[in-house]
Amino acid sequence: MKRISLLGLLLFLMTACASTPDPAPAPVFVDTIPTQTPFQPPNDTLPAETGSAPTPRLPVDVTPNFTRQPQATVISALPDPSLNLLVDINPLTGLPPSDPALLERRPLAIKISNYPREIRPQYGLTLADQVFEYYIEWGDTRFIGVFYGTDAKKVGPVRSGRFFDEHVARMFNAFLVFNYADPREWNYLKGSDLYPYLVIPSCTGGICPPFFVSPINEVPDAEHFTHYFDTTRFNEFAKEKGVNNSRQPIRNGFFSEAVPESQTKVNRMYTYYSVRDYSYWEYDPAARKYVRYQETVTLDPEAGVTEKAYAPLIDAATSQQVNAENVVYLLVSHTFANKFNAEDEVYHINLVDEGLAYVFRDGIVIPARWARPEKDQPLLLTTLEGDPIFLRPGRTFYQVIGVTSLLQQDGDVWNFEFQTP
Repeated sequence: MKRISLLGLLLFLMTACASTPDPAPAPVFVDTIPTQTPFQPPNDTLPAETGSAPTPRLPVDVTPNFTRQPQATVISALPDPSLNLLVDINPLTGLPPSDPALLERRPLAIKISNYPREIRPQYGLTLADQVFEYYIEWGDTRFIGVFYGTDAKKVGPVRSGRFFDEHVARMFNAFLVFNYADPREWNYLKGSDLYPYLVIPSCTGGICPPFFVSPINEVPDAEHFTHYFDTTRFNEFAKEKGVNNSRQPIRNGFFSEAVPESQTKVNRMYTYYSVRDYSYWEYDPAARKYVRYQETVTLDPEAGVTEKAYAPLIDAATSQQVNAENVVYLLVSHTFANKFNAEDEVYHINLVDEGLAYVFRDGIVIPARWARPEKDQPLLLTTLEGDPIFLRPGRTFYQVIGVTSLLQQDGDVWNFEFQTP
């Protein structure tokens, strides 16, 4: 078993794999503007639960600062966002949507709780097209699911917003659905051009978004974990409110059933965020999917709890184990705008410019780069040499970890340990 820095390993692979040295990655822009999110504006009472040519190589040069006017960046191999196919394909999955009419709208990016454990099983994680999991604070992570090609009558519990959510909302031109936020984050989002597309459990002029309350028993601060969202009713709400919900020019992704070449097989990937938030993905070769297992105990050596314990993470909406065709680990810098944010762990997770990644599909791993050349389009994933990586059609789950995170390799079992400077 070997324990190495993720950044060090990928830098070694970049040197070993390339015929000529690759240019150093562009510096990561650190946003120094304090980010803020909606606190708790007045809200009315919510309703209760009722044999092909070679693929062209992709350069990864990007504009480093999304807060300034970006210069035009030309990437010749990008799929055409306006590509008109006989069968309309969901650009987030590479598959036909459950209903073609669903693509004639903006996606919904919805915050979903992962902690405390009493809120599990959550609703909707197997109905999202893409899911991002990231560290929030005090040892906990949270999900943000992007719903586009499939609707869900119950998603949640819907939880509060964070600075990172802005990146997801912008990449997919999505409505951002969340249950309020810290004043720093709310004020930032409210002051941005995303404001018309922020959806919180608050009514305006008698027009209410499709949140509803579903009580949860035996959960501390239960009132924070009782809001759920019905995506099937959102189009009606958007029309009534008069907000733009038209189809957006989302770039088509790279998808293929053909398995890419890779010398490294990995059947299980552990992700350790903290003593009380850890999980793993197991590859199911029969289903050609990864299934998710989540921690069930908090490690506490003083109390004699030293062994990790897991159980399948279930989606209550479908009764399925949470699963994905692709699992991608993104190495992203985590910073603070000031010492006060550092004391509260109010992170800026800087998903801008480019970075390093690991792409898992079909039981193999591909060392990769992620790039975000356009702030309003999805991420690009390439090999270390710059060739596009084709994901398997289906759901993609992103694990967001710090650039100083650690990796242990033990045969076909990999262990990722979240760390930040």
